[in-house]
Amino acid sequence: MVGVVIGVVLLLLWLLDIGPIGAWPWWLIALPFGGAMLWWWWADTSGWTKRREMDKMDARKADRRAKNLQALGLGTKSRRRR
Repeated sequence: MVGVVIGVVLLLLWLLDIGPIGAWPWWLIALPFGGAMLWWWWADTSGWTKRREMDKMDARKADRRAKNLQALGLGTKSRRRR
Protein backbone atom coordinates (compact mmCIF):
# COMPACT_ATOMS: atom_id res chain seq x y z
CA MET A 1 0.00 0.00 0.00
CA VAL A 2 2.90 2.32 0.74
CA GLY A 3 4.20 1.81 -2.80
CA VAL A 4 0.87 2.85 -4.27
CA VAL A 5 0.66 5.98 -2.10
CA ILE A 6 4.21 6.98 -2.99
CA GLY A 7 3.47 6.27 -6.65
CA VAL A 8 0.35 8.41 -6.65
CA VAL A 9 2.16 11.31 -4.98
CA LEU A 10 5.04 11.08 -7.45
CA LEU A 11 2.61 10.83 -10.36
CA LEU A 12 0.74 13.94 -9.25
CA LEU A 13 3.98 15.87 -8.78
CA TRP A 14 5.20 14.66 -12.18
CA LEU A 15 1.96 15.54 -13.99
CA LEU A 16 1.80 18.99 -12.38
CA ASP A 17 5.50 19.50 -13.16
CA ILE A 18 6.34 20.47 -9.59
CA GLY A 19 9.98 20.67 -8.53
CA PRO A 20 12.66 18.37 -9.89
CA ILE A 21 10.21 15.46 -10.08
CA GLY A 22 8.61 17.04 -13.15
CA ALA A 23 11.83 16.42 -15.09
CA TRP A 24 12.11 12.72 -14.16
CA PRO A 25 11.50 10.07 -16.85
CA TRP A 26 8.17 8.21 -16.77
CA TRP A 27 9.72 4.87 -15.81
CA LEU A 28 11.11 6.36 -12.61
CA ILE A 29 7.60 7.46 -11.65
CA ALA A 30 6.28 3.94 -12.40
CA LEU A 31 8.78 2.16 -10.11
CA PRO A 32 6.69 2.37 -6.91
CA PHE A 33 3.69 0.90 -8.75
CA GLY A 34 5.86 -1.96 -10.00
CA GLY A 35 7.19 -2.51 -6.49
CA ALA A 36 3.64 -2.67 -5.13
CA MET A 37 2.68 -5.20 -7.81
CA LEU A 38 5.70 -7.35 -6.96
CA TRP A 39 4.86 -7.16 -3.24
CA TRP A 40 1.25 -8.23 -3.81
CA TRP A 41 2.34 -11.05 -6.12
CA TRP A 42 4.84 -12.34 -3.53
CA ALA A 43 2.37 -12.01 -0.65
CA ASP A 44 -0.30 -13.96 -2.52
CA THR A 45 1.94 -16.71 -3.87
CA SER A 46 3.76 -17.28 -0.57
CA GLY A 47 0.50 -17.55 1.40
CA TRP A 48 1.46 -14.65 3.66
CA THR A 49 -1.87 -12.84 3.25
CA LYS A 50 -3.89 -16.01 3.82
CA ARG A 51 -1.98 -16.78 7.04
CA ARG A 52 -2.61 -13.27 8.35
CA GLU A 53 -6.30 -13.58 7.49
CA MET A 54 -6.53 -16.94 9.26
CA ASP A 55 -4.73 -15.57 12.35
CA LYS A 56 -7.20 -12.67 12.55
CA MET A 57 -10.13 -15.07 12.19
CA ASP A 58 -8.76 -17.33 14.94
CA ALA A 59 -8.27 -14.34 17.25
CA ARG A 60 -11.85 -13.17 16.62
CA LYS A 61 -13.12 -16.70 17.28
CA ALA A 62 -11.20 -16.93 20.58
CA ASP A 63 -12.44 -13.49 21.67
CA ARG A 64 -16.02 -14.40 20.80
CA ARG A 65 -15.73 -17.69 22.71
CA ALA A 66 -14.28 -15.97 25.79
CA LYS A 67 -16.98 -13.29 25.66
CA ASN A 68 -19.74 -15.90 25.42
CA LEU A 69 -18.30 -17.95 28.29
CA GLN A 70 -18.09 -14.79 30.39
CA ALA A 71 -21.71 -13.92 29.53
CA LEU A 72 -22.79 -17.40 30.64
CA GLY A 73 -20.95 -16.89 33.92
CA LEU A 74 -18.52 -19.70 33.25
CA GLY A 75 -15.41 -17.58 32.84
CA THR A 76 -12.20 -19.27 31.84
CA LYS A 77 -10.83 -22.59 33.07
CA SER A 78 -8.35 -20.90 35.40
CA ARG A 79 -11.16 -19.06 37.22
CA ARG A 80 -13.49 -22.05 37.66
CA ARG A 81 -13.78 -23.73 41.02
CA ARG A 82 -13.25 -27.46 41.21
